[in-house]
Amino acid sequence: MSILEEARLAQAEYSTRRHFLKACSMGLGAVALNSLTGLNSFAATPDGSTNQLGLPHFAPKAKRVIYLHMAGSPSQLELFDYKPELERLNQQLCPPSLLEGKRFAFINGTPKMLGPQAKFSQHGQSRAWVSDRLPKFSSMVDEVCFLKAVHTDQFNHAPAQLLLYSGSPRLGRPSMGSWVTYGLGSENEDLPGFVVFVSGGGTPSAGKSVWGSGFLPTVYQGVQCRSHGEPVLYVNNPKGVSRNLRKQSIEAINKINQKQYQEFQDPEILTRISQYEMAFKMQMSVPDAMDISKEPKYIHKMYGTEPGKTSFANNCVLARRLAERGVRFIQLFHWGWDSHGAGAAEALNIGFKQRCKEVDGAMTALLTDLKQRGLLDDTLIVWGGEFGRTPMMENRSGVDNPYLGRDHHTEAFTMWMAGGGIKPGISYGETDEIGYYGIKDRVHIHDLQATILHTLGLDHLKLTYPFQGRDFRLTDVHGNLVKGILA
Repeated sequence: MSILEEARLAQAEYSTRRHFLKACSMGLGAVALNSLTGLNSFAATPDGSTNQLGLPHFAPKAKRVIYLHMAGSPSQLELFDYKPELERLNQQLCPPSLLEGKRFAFINGTPKMLGPQAKFSQHGQSRAWVSDRLPKFSSMVDEVCFLKAVHTDQFNHAPAQLLLYSGSPRLGRPSMGSWVTYGLGSENEDLPGFVVFVSGGGTPSAGKSVWGSGFLPTVYQGVQCRSHGEPVLYVNNPKGVSRNLRKQSIEAINKINQKQYQEFQDPEILTRISQYEMAFKMQMSVPDAMDISKEPKYIHKMYGTEPGKTSFANNCVLARRLAERGVRFIQLFHWGWDSHGAGAAEALNIGFKQRCKEVDGAMTALLTDLKQRGLLDDTLIVWGGEFGRTPMMENRSGVDNPYLGRDHHTEAFTMWMAGGGIKPGISYGETDEIGYYGIKDRVHIHDLQATILHTLGLDHLKLTYPFQGRDFRLTDVHGNLVKGILA
């Protein structure tokens, strides 16, 4: 080959897209890394206007979400949906029309109707019905919006939880918190944008998939934190390893990762780099954010917290502390609400009462605390389970149980929302006289998802991610905005 030919070949190589990507991968990597970490490029401007990427799509009412999930699904008929007619029908045989063509998890044969196992009264200026199972929360009804006719497609826990958080009952889709942090990032560069807490002695039936990132880069998955012991597993340095040595090791590892990215151009390598950097930052930021012992005595009394223990109350205080620090999506799971009546722990008159006591004061304190700090206006609070409970008694194995319980129910259940962008002091939707069907203003799970995104300034139709040849979104091809509850 002549010198002239070699020169022409070299010039052609420098002009190709492949050479540009290979030679400039550090620069492109920095751009991609900035987007993957979800910091400035995805953050809204202070006045809520759109940035150069067009996110948020419009001015948000809420800056963050605190989602309180009662894993196992509490009975709306013992808490918020008072039905005098159901009380009258107590212990009568269930009409065949309520059973024909329906699928239940455990009901067999013909069960008996079960009247409310709690006393109801109206509260606040809104005259909302709340049972005596939540005496403290009843003082806050004028701050919340009750959704009385929520419905879902799934009658078993894991699929219903996946549908609620990922928009699909099957594994592999990103969770709601992942979608939100993908779209908006975090306001705090030293803390994850999506944090998860678990209490009640167990984890959700769907496992960690309900805070997983699915096909989104893994930097958007939820980070599980603990209210006792090490806040995040392995976040502390091993014995004998100093912070300076840890920094040097991370820098060395990330140099290797950068070289690997130059060679393979795999964006997940950039995610790995950002996760190492975030872990190093969290060593300083997380211990401070998670130390509830610094809270004044009146806060501990109000929430019912006990520093050093695992509890829903401790997690509620931590949720408020993280909200103050700009964490975008905070998810609290409280396990143990599956009230089948198969034993004392699942009985509506025993275990259910205990679960109510565990959350009543703490969730009331969270609402009160956020309001007095001026945070409730731009913090969206969501409370509920993955489905509801049946108006009839569960009769597992075809016989009456010695404990009272209800089976899973998809047709109608109650959730409540409060704060950023939601009308306070209203009840939206209505069920029939026994609480079986929603008969007015029904809200599907996809509608709920669309509305949560809307309060954050995100259009659920436009927040998409390309995967396997098409654009996916949280609500998939479904979902309608619930305009009647928007402030």
